[in-house]
Amino acid sequence: MNEDRVERAALGWFEALGFDTAHGADLSPDAVSPQRGSFEQVVLESRLRSILRRVNPELPDEAIEQAVRVVMRPPEPTLEQNNRWLHRLLRDGVDVEYRTASGETRGDKARLLNTEHPANNDWLAVNQFTVQCGNATRRPDLVVFVNGLPLVVVELKDPSNEQADLWSAYRQLQDYKEKIPTLFTYNALLAISDGDRTRVGSLTADADRFAPWRATDTDRMPGEPTLETFIKGLFEPGACVDYLRHCITFEEDERSGAIIKKVAAYHQFRAVRRARASVKKALKAPAGRGDGRGGVIWHTQGSGKSLTMLMLAGALISDEQLANPTVVVVTDRNDLDGQLFGTFATGRALLRQAPEQAESREDLSARLNRASGGVVFSTIQKFEERGAAVSDRANIVVLADEAHRSQYGFLEGGARWMRDAIPNATFVGFTGTPLEGDDKSTPAVFGDYADIYDIRQAINDNATVPIFYEMQLVKLVPDEQGVREAEEELQVRLAAEADKAGQEVAPYIRVPLEQLVGARERLRQVAQQIVEHFEQRRQVIEGKGMAVCMSRTICMDLYDQIIALRPDWHADDDEAGFIKVIMTGSATEGERVMQHARTKARREALARRYKDPDDDLRLVIVCDMWLTGFDCPPMHTMYLDKPLAGHNLMQAIARVNRVFGDKPGGVVVDFLGIADQLRDAVQTYTQAGGEGRPVEDIQNEAVPLMERQFEALKDFFNGLDYSGFADGNEAAQIRAVTAGADYIFEQTDGKQRFMDMVTSLSKAFSLAVPRPETEAIRDDLAYFQAVRAAIRKRLADDGPPPGSDNRAAVRQVLSGAIASDGVIDLFQAAGLGGQDVGILSEEFLGQLAGMPQKNLALETLRKLLSDQIRSRERVNIVQSQGFRESLEAVLTRYTNRAITTAQVIEELIGLARTIRDAVHRGEETGLSEDELAFYDALASNESARQVIADEILRQIAHELSDRIKAKATLDWTQRDSVRADMRRTVRRLLAKYGYPPDAQEAATQLVIRQAELLAENAVA
Repeated sequence: MNEDRVERAALGWFEALGFDTAHGADLSPDAVSPQRGSFEQVVLESRLRSILRRVNPELPDEAIEQAVRVVMRPPEPTLEQNNRWLHRLLRDGVDVEYRTASGETRGDKARLLNTEHPANNDWLAVNQFTVQCGNATRRPDLVVFVNGLPLVVVELKDPSNEQADLWSAYRQLQDYKEKIPTLFTYNALLAISDGDRTRVGSLTADADRFAPWRATDTDRMPGEPTLETFIKGLFEPGACVDYLRHCITFEEDERSGAIIKKVAAYHQFRAVRRARASVKKALKAPAGRGDGRGGVIWHTQGSGKSLTMLMLAGALISDEQLANPTVVVVTDRNDLDGQLFGTFATGRALLRQAPEQAESREDLSARLNRASGGVVFSTIQKFEERGAAVSDRANIVVLADEAHRSQYGFLEGGARWMRDAIPNATFVGFTGTPLEGDDKSTPAVFGDYADIYDIRQAINDNATVPIFYEMQLVKLVPDEQGVREAEEELQVRLAAEADKAGQEVAPYIRVPLEQLVGARERLRQVAQQIVEHFEQRRQVIEGKGMAVCMSRTICMDLYDQIIALRPDWHADDDEAGFIKVIMTGSATEGERVMQHARTKARREALARRYKDPDDDLRLVIVCDMWLTGFDCPPMHTMYLDKPLAGHNLMQAIARVNRVFGDKPGGVVVDFLGIADQLRDAVQTYTQAGGEGRPVEDIQNEAVPLMERQFEALKDFFNGLDYSGFADGNEAAQIRAVTAGADYIFEQTDGKQRFMDMVTSLSKAFSLAVPRPETEAIRDDLAYFQAVRAAIRKRLADDGPPPGSDNRAAVRQVLSGAIASDGVIDLFQAAGLGGQDVGILSEEFLGQLAGMPQKNLALETLRKLLSDQIRSRERVNIVQSQGFRESLEAVLTRYTNRAITTAQVIEELIGLARTIRDAVHRGEETGLSEDELAFYDALASNESARQVIADEILRQIAHELSDRIKAKATLDWTQRDSVRADMRRTVRRLLAKYGYPPDAQEAATQLVIRQAELLAENAVA
């Protein structure tokens, strides 16, 4: 295999689609039949002129020649502006003027594409197409010409050469853009491929925006992004013309003037074509014979749903069957309406008209009461109950964003009135989360799924990054003095109020969750945790954070607590400051509210600051705003202190799943215990057919991944001593780095393997920070990154898109758990202060089970069991692990509100009895406590239990206990020779008895750890 073979295979696939194919030299000025006047000329003028005559038979030669001259002479000063200009000509045609036979001057459009019969366009694929621009000469691998225009450039790499990756192809395209820009004036799409992997992107796309291209004929199994899939899926003439007309748009930054070109990924292209077909099939009479249900598009949050809606609207508007339809875009909230309207407004060229935003119910009725055309935005609340329909037309298409929301009022409310106002419209629903199983209303209005793009596909395509979940519950305990004072005050106050109202005093007092969550002491600890956590995250990966609170009051209180810890984060001016509260408010609510409340214009200005990765606004506090429809790619951490569930929860946490640079994933830190709601949301997602995990657990995913990557790197270095990097002076550090680089170059394919492993470890590390496990490897990671930098400098190797600089991880200082102030003595509060609770007697357990204060009993028992388990950990590893897991499982269920407090106490009492029984088990078996610990470690190996008799295991345990006690010395932990001798003793004894039978090293290591634990206790 080599690059030339990939080129020939590609040309063969193009030929199968009806393309002409040619070698670049056959078109050159000195060829037998040249099609170019010079190597500077990139448009095949003769082909362009010929197709213009065929596509525009009604135009005279004068107009055709005028159109050719316009296309050949780009008028704008920059490449991006010229590219936008050319795309407009491709989509709308070239303005021409000519004189008729009667002498009249007439204006018209010369179309560059045959849209009615796509196969009748001129299709040509050329390999090795040489282009000269000034002193630079470049030769792209494949150029696809449509009607003589070089619309697609494909750069290929050798699939068998591991060094020739896709990113080297991407860098070549960037070089071409700089050195031969004339070729890219006409470019619609860029692609990079090695035959097996293929990615596509736009003229302005960075590397992370080059997306895989998979099959577009299925939404559940789109397959691998091979070059064949790309060519056959996109370059079938009908599909290609569709893509050129409806799936390319431009945005211009109003402030900087920068132009961003956006092209559809394969899933967006697939959804546009499927939804358009579904709408046409669903049209009601007289336009069609359907029922008005155009289908549901489920594309996971962050995968470009707004852009898909824009492209679909453009495709519907240009469809002849729909006869200039009216497109109505409906949301359920003003902020979503504004955000989506902004996307459509910047892409208005695709719509061929400016979108309109209904200001009121009357304004909406007026905009819908038209003969045809228009793109109208409205919230669902602007539809009102009325006696007669506003319009009976069948070519009205409603695109409803987040169509499953209960606020739509399908039975009574906005959605019902909307269907009454435009009874013959066709409805298409868009959602970022799946429909719930018991939701019958949404399918009744929109129909079945027309297209699905779930989390698994989005992460595989790098359209989104994975979300990791971390729980950090702030423990709340009663302050006895405070409780008594509060009770006394409430009794007096409530008695007075009841007496005044002539009512009885309420038998109980309800404490709202919001009041507990907003308690001053709790918010102080939440603020402390956010500050420490976010600062540690930023040392490893720079970005933005968001804290979500239950109310505006809590938002302001949390802001005050954070500013008390970091005064320099505050600024009165909107243009300065590290942290802001994003909320609305009015002057009637007081001065404090007005310090944080902002107008729409000021919020938009803050949004621009927050989305700018280089701006100092790093942390925002919100209650409801910016939780849906708000994209901030640099945001990587969300602190959730608000009870959310279902779609609202999934949408909120998806704020951190946007792709940005080297961001490996988003982290959601849960302060309120929403694990139960998250479980339900995930269950809904999977039951609806979604694949991939919406969230992953940092402790169970990122940390083990980091540790596995670290072990792989340690194994790779195979004993190389680089301790001088962390412990030595400057000279020792340099020698360690140099030795590491030399070692890597000596290994077979060592450089590539090492680079890949360091990148993987760096990403996992940045996700796991600030978990305490990261502290153990930070110095090693800093060393690996230093060696990587040295290798790159040696080779002057640009490498793939550079990873984030994680050397700051060396400075990580990880804090321990935060303890609540004023924790009461639970035993004393429970009336158990004088009893020896460590015995776990049946009398004590019975007394505990009968306590009326169930939550207090739970805390008592939790502390009791934790103490017992800690004491067991100092003796028996296997036993304590099981107890710890059982305890944590029960308490997790309690925290997630899956079972009642009484049930928890019942289960914990059962666990306590198990612990008590385990303490006495050694007496029944004739083994001492130390011997029993060895017995448990030995018996944890399944093959040992099956093969080795129980008496033998007891004998091994007895001998191990005696020998370890005999070898334990005071300084054994400091002397490597003594530790090594003890390990040899254990291994020899185990080998003597043929343990373990399956030769599993893990079983031996467990016994060794138990031996070290015994030795430690023996000299303590």
